[in-house]
Amino acid sequence: MHASFSAKHTEARKKALEEEIEKLQAKLGEGIDAEKVVQRHITLLHKYNEAKDATQVSFFNSTRPRI
Repeated sequence: MHASFSAKHTEARKKALEEEIEKLQAKLGEGIDAEKVVQRHITLLHKYNEAKDATQVSFFNSTRPRI
């Protein structure tokens, strides 16, 4: 009996996950590759961090007392 419940539970969970994937894909948009979106976001974060680091170094150098 437990195996039957487990199989039903597994099938229901699988269906719920498939429905969630469909909803998320629809929200993302048809034909849009989520991997490409994530990779672009990571690239933009790297560029942002490089600019932020350069600004912090520049600011530190301009505020540091000269000896």
